[in-house]
Amino acid sequence: MANTFTQIHIHTVFAVQNRGSLINKSWQERLYKYIIAIMQKHGHKVLSIGGMPDHVHILFGFRPTQALSNLIQEVKRDSSEWITKEKLVRGQFSWQEGYGAFSYSKSHISQVASYIENQEEHHKKKTFLDEYRKILDDFELEYDERYVFKPIEE
Repeated sequence: MANTFTQIHIHTVFAVQNRGSLINKSWQERLYKYIIAIMQKHGHKVLSIGGMPDHVHILFGFRPTQALSNLIQEVKRDSSEWITKEKLVRGQFSWQEGYGAFSYSKSHISQVASYIENQEEHHKKKTFLDEYRKILDDFELEYDERYVFKPIEE
């Protein structure tokens, strides 16, 4: 689009269905590369990607050429299909419904990227749900506890 200038940085978080710890280190990097390729196909630039066996964080430069909800839906759908097709888990893989998306200014990018790249360290101190609630609280978002990511099923 001519004469359109944007600088939109989004940090998104989504979890494995029922918060199962299904993302194995042996194929985690392949998954991240696959997700990056999906996002690049739509002109978005991934700045950082990381996570744990039960969830993924992505920081990216968002191009306003599509709705954010459509992009995340496509990333989750296509990556689920890829994981299933590659037989990386038993049965069918799926992501939990919903996601978090938070915008950051350029001055916060290195801090958010570091946070994403050091997930293992962060989760030694805080659980995923505690950490996610903190993000929601930091952004002063009202939320109903029933709709925050489901806890890990025992």
